[in-house]
Amino acid sequence: MQPETRYARSGDVNVAYQVVGDGPFDLVYVPGWVSHIELAWEEPHMARFLRRLASFSRLILFDKRGTGMSDPVPVDRPPTLEERMDDVRAVMDAVGSERAAILGHSEGGNMSLLFAATYPQRTVALVTFGIFAKRVWSPDYPWAPSPEEREAWYEEVERDWGGGMDLSGLAPSMAEDRAFTAWANRYFRMGASPGAALALARMNTDIDVSDVLPLVRVPTLLLHRVGDRDASIEEARYIAARIPGARLIELPGEDHLAWTGNQDEVLDAVEEFLTGRPAVREPHRVLATVLFTDIVGSTKRAADLGDRRWHDLLEAHNAAARRELERFRGREVDTAGDGFLATFDGPARAVRCALAVSAAVEPLGLAVRAGVHTGEIELAGDDVRGIAVHIGARVAAMAGPGEVLASSTVKDLTAGAGIAFEDRGEHTLRGVPGTWRIYAATG
Repeated sequence: MQPETRYARSGDVNVAYQVVGDGPFDLVYVPGWVSHIELAWEEPHMARFLRRLASFSRLILFDKRGTGMSDPVPVDRPPTLEERMDDVRAVMDAVGSERAAILGHSEGGNMSLLFAATYPQRTVALVTFGIFAKRVWSPDYPWAPSPEEREAWYEEVERDWGGGMDLSGLAPSMAEDRAFTAWANRYFRMGASPGAALALARMNTDIDVSDVLPLVRVPTLLLHRVGDRDASIEEARYIAARIPGARLIELPGEDHLAWTGNQDEVLDAVEEFLTGRPAVREPHRVLATVLFTDIVGSTKRAADLGDRRWHDLLEAHNAAARRELERFRGREVDTAGDGFLATFDGPARAVRCALAVSAAVEPLGLAVRAGVHTGEIELAGDDVRGIAVHIGARVAAMAGPGEVLASSTVKDLTAGAGIAFEDRGEHTLRGVPGTWRIYAATG
């Protein structure tokens, strides 16, 4: 369930906040450019990221003034770093937090650095991810964008805000995930209006916290991915070298967003630094429905058509399958070979999606087999594991051309959904204990 959103008064502005978890210390998460604390919980990767933080702390979330559910501010007077520090103190006061660890992400790292230097008595420790000291090029800071590059980016914000934005710089690992990009564009739209987003972007360009760095005296950990496309690893090295006693951990990956990519490595480092003990990562298990599809006779068809024509046909198949996955709220996990592995939050949607994929590729002269099973799966980054995945694969392997086979679990859970099934008897599934009753979905 989503945590309750409340409001703290900061001067004449209402700042939206949430409190999650009951750990032994407080952790304030300072988001990047824009945020929306309620929409954040609708994206599985981000929700998991926040839940993990709350598993070892009392996590305090908030929307900075002018963003998300907090009060808007005039676009001709964006909030200063000082005002945003006031907002952090107001939220901490509202929840009874005298001292807290601060986790600053991206643009939120600027204010977090300033807060830690200004209020060390209220800062237990400072953790940053993907931050920068300033946002425009200078001879002593050559990694930042040039003024011309910033102007070009302003034009992109004005043109594409909240719809069709290029996410390859923020989260290249997720840029082709349609569900994620749809959520991200909605998150941007709800996080700030186009005018507010542009005003905040221009304000960020003027920020320079270089002189503050030597004044940060609290325990500090910097996390940064070496291939970060939005903020260079050299910027993290520059910052770490100027904060007394700071530790920098360079992580693999290209994503600028902390919760995409290898988020477990990020979270492990945060947990160990703040708790003083190695992270004990519990497998993240959820109930889900897995769908496997596979093109029947693909090897022979590829040999008959030749590489180029087969590639074109396969791309048409993939496009058709992805349209149906999006329509039925499926999450694409893998497209290895000539089929799909996807997960769904409801078995009826998975079965209907499988039937729709089969119908959609028939005009292409293709037939697919599909298998559906519902069970507990383990989420491992963007991958899925567990016995339920193996069962889904074995069920799919039994299907004939155009067939959608489902386990008895799926049939039982879709009662009343109007889906017809034919009993195909009990079967043993290779590598899976016991016998399983299998059904064919007929519409």
